Amino acid sequence: MRSKEIQIRQDVVILQARMKAAVLHGIRDLRIEDHDVPRPKADEVLVKMKVVGVCLSDVHYLTAGRIGRYVVEKPLILGHECSGQVVDIGSEVKSLRKGDRVVIEPGVPCRKCYSCKRGRYNLCNSMVFMATPPVDGAFAEYVTSPEDFTYRMPDHMTYEEGALIEPLSVGLYSVRRGGIRAGDTVAVLGAGTIGLMTLMAAREDGATEIFATDIVDFKLKFAKDLGANEAINSGKTDPVKKILELTGGEGVDTVFDAVGLPETIQQAIRIVRNGGVIVLTGLGYPTPDVPVSVTEVISKELDLRGVQRYANVWQDCIKLVSTGRIDAKKLITHTFTFDKIKEAFEKTEKGLDSVKVQVIMP
Repeated sequence: MRSKEIQIRQDVVILQARMKAAVLHGIRDLRIEDHDVPRPKADEVLVKMKVVGVCLSDVHYLTAGRIGRYVVEKPLILGHECSGQVVDIGSEVKSLRKGDRVVIEPGVPCRKCYSCKRGRYNLCNSMVFMATPPVDGAFAEYVTSPEDFTYRMPDHMTYEEGALIEPLSVGLYSVRRGGIRAGDTVAVLGAGTIGLMTLMAAREDGATEIFATDIVDFKLKFAKDLGANEAINSGKTDPVKKILELTGGEGVDTVFDAVGLPETIQQAIRIVRNGGVIVLTGLGYPTPDVPVSVTEVISKELDLRGVQRYANVWQDCIKLVSTGRIDAKKLITHTFTFDKIKEAFEKTEKGLDSVKVQVIMP
């Protein structure tokens, strides 16, 4: 009876306590503040955050105050690459229990619209995504999440690995959008976190020849270590000329643009073989309109496929990491404590000697 009383008292402390959160108030104005601990709804769980990764989207909000049509107009808690432990559950939750170690899929759709019912819930017009204005994110001690978008981690999987499931999901979903088959040749433009995750997923799905490009030698070394046949510094070598040379002038079956600049999409069109596929994942475009050679797209009969985050890949990513098929933790180059979160953002923004930066939550 006494153990139950202690547990009840602990629950009361959680529900009444204040928590620390990293709140963006304006461009380069990130503050650690006290907030109320959120209470889970009937179908939600309350998760004590353990590890949260810094995404370039977080950096874009910090440095520009917006990404495309999403504008920070009021204080916003950043972060969406996260893992933690369930500390409270709603009255209708059946599959999770207090103490479960979990990862959170940060985008929650309506589950009712045309896209949701067809299984493409990432295209839901009513999507609620963590750390996307006006929705708060995971750089807080406690976060609530719907039961069906919260996944239990295997016991041997670390919180650091759990916080990598979100970017890996982008990579795996990109590869599936690309329709990679065994024996395919692939080019990955951009060797940041998403590019490297895509590289590993492509290798796992059967690509036998992979070329990676970037302008940072530090990241290109990662690409080579993770299985790229060639890692090309596109600031020093013409990547189109080099990849065409390496493929006997044919080009590759699929190009993944994980950068998102006018020059990279133009490179992709020239690098891909006739009848090939270009997958657009990067969001670095400075404007919504990018010049594209439609004549070349038509004459080469190319498929251009966009990627909007991911759908239906989280369980697979957890299995790939937990079984060691994909060693995602290799991408972790720096960790910071929560009180050093500004330094974590600075390290990610500079990006010259880092890939994935994670924050250990209090």
